[in-house]
Amino acid sequence: MSAPYRIGYGEDAHRLEAGRPLVLGGVPVPHAPLGAVAHSDGDAALHALADALLSGLALGDIGQYFPDTAAECKDLDSAVIVARALELVRGRGYRPVNVALVVTLDRPKLGPLRAAIARRMAELLSLPETEVGVSFKTSEGLAPAHVQARATVLLARLDP
Repeated sequence: MSAPYRIGYGEDAHRLEAGRPLVLGGVPVPHAPLGAVAHSDGDAALHALADALLSGLALGDIGQYFPDTAAECKDLDSAVIVARALELVRGRGYRPVNVALVVTLDRPKLGPLRAAIARRMAELLSLPETEVGVSFKTSEGLAPAHVQARATVLLARLDP
């Protein structure tokens, strides 16, 4: 019999450069001086979330499902990646219950976007916003051209 609960962890990082958009948690970051360098839309928060969903059930990582060498993944909206990971989780008989996300970015400050990011992630997972915790950190100047996200998710077995 499978465990009633599983915990997943995911992490993602992208180099940042000028002239590129920055999207985190499915929310465009206005006035970002630098944006993610990536094959997809570079949303480190949603990539970490998708990897957390997959790792909770030992389903691999997003690179297996959405390789950065695939033309069809070019500029892909990361919400599609989360939807696929969620489909795989539900196919194994589980659902997300709670998510904790930590994003490290030196600038701009993300505090004003906290509610929008939590709302969008809750929407993607069909969760109440109260079940999505979002925290922000800076690298204290150690990695100013870098964004990193870490996500932990609690999965529960679906009711029979």
